[in-house]
Amino acid sequence: MGPGDPNRRTLRVEAAGLEADAVTLDALARLQLTACRCGFRLCLHGSSPALRELIAFAGLDDALPDEPLAV
Repeated sequence: MGPGDPNRRTLRVEAAGLEADAVTLDALARLQLTACRCGFRLCLHGSSPALRELIAFAGLDDALPDEPLAV
């Protein structure tokens, strides 16, 4: 199972309340790495525009994708 495998299990993280700072970015990057090693794909839900901007600035858009919250 590679990173782009559609059969890969997804770990969804509720990110609506997360701060947009280096500590959060570090924790999410480490979680993504661990999830990948365990055969999961990580997907954030509802992250703030500020957090998305920080993720993009760090070049982690592909590693930490976001899906909007269902309302």
